[in-house]
Amino acid sequence: MVFAKRIDHLKAYKTETSPAKVKLSSNELPYDLPEELKAKIKEEIAKIPFNRYPDPYATELREILAKLWKVKPENIILGNGSDELIFYLAIAIGENYEAIAYPIPTFPMYRVVADTLGRPVYEVPLNEDLDLDESRFAEILENYKPALMFISYPNNPTGNLFSKEKLNRLRKLVSLMVSDEAYYDFSGESYIEKALDPSENIVVLRTLSKIGLASLRVGALIADENFIKELFKVKLPFNITYPSQVIAKVVLTEGLDFIKWAVKQVISERERLLKELQKMEGIKVFPSKANFFLFKTPFDADTVHKKLLEKGVLIRNVSYLPGLEGCLRVNIGKPEENNIFLETLERVLRELKSSKR
Repeated sequence: MVFAKRIDHLKAYKTETSPAKVKLSSNELPYDLPEELKAKIKEEIAKIPFNRYPDPYATELREILAKLWKVKPENIILGNGSDELIFYLAIAIGENYEAIAYPIPTFPMYRVVADTLGRPVYEVPLNEDLDLDESRFAEILENYKPALMFISYPNNPTGNLFSKEKLNRLRKLVSLMVSDEAYYDFSGESYIEKALDPSENIVVLRTLSKIGLASLRVGALIADENFIKELFKVKLPFNITYPSQVIAKVVLTEGLDFIKWAVKQVISERERLLKELQKMEGIKVFPSKANFFLFKTPFDADTVHKKLLEKGVLIRNVSYLPGLEGCLRVNIGKPEENNIFLETLERVLRELKSSKR
């Protein structure tokens, strides 16, 4: 075999693909684009010269995003999803023998990318309250000098925002902190202002995947202009397809009101779902600033997950992750989907309770 030895130990990234009537497992926006907006997209797609490469700089899309985020186009580099940008950072920041650090549990792509490149990793378990273990993290940063620290903000799969005070102290101990803000639209909290300051050691990741455009695979990294110039050296050419650029431009201009409405709906449903879950006997639900909830039941998580799926509801089983024994994750759906989830979960809990008698 010609594969590198490190490939032997890698595992391919997997996601939930089981068919279900109600799918609440992938943290997607539950609302599809309106038909009139799709008609406009179809019109613009028809104008694409499919025999030509796309704009390698995605100039127009970067201008739209810059206006949206109140930065300059020169502050943005785009990736095929934020996954690709995580890969670029792991290639470009520090030497290959220098480590990457992050808390766990968190977004698994940090580990996947580090392992793919053969970079050492330091994983720091969260406290019982799901916040950063500052003393343990500081010890790793001071003693082993990782070049990169990834922070999911809010964190996936726990849904919480880590203490900013802790982060501000910890980031002084590392060359670069990456604030991965995939769920920014649902939290409103960001490090974007610091990311624009060349004297700070922060860059910000964003994505269009959580606001209704998961199929396009468009992610963004925001930083000061010089950082972006350097990162362009490792960017693959033509990484954002012509259709992705065209569709994103239409949705972020003519469809922006719809996106804002849909995000508000999710935030409203998040508050309702929290209250309903808190009413259920034996359920422990963790507060969230994202578009999903982490919760724990008094029964075996594998069993609850399986029984929900048998009844047509797919959520994410995260009970195998460190510190999340017995936990499940559900993303916010449409009101009718959330109602089905709540009703089905109550049925499953009743069945399991009666079977234990």
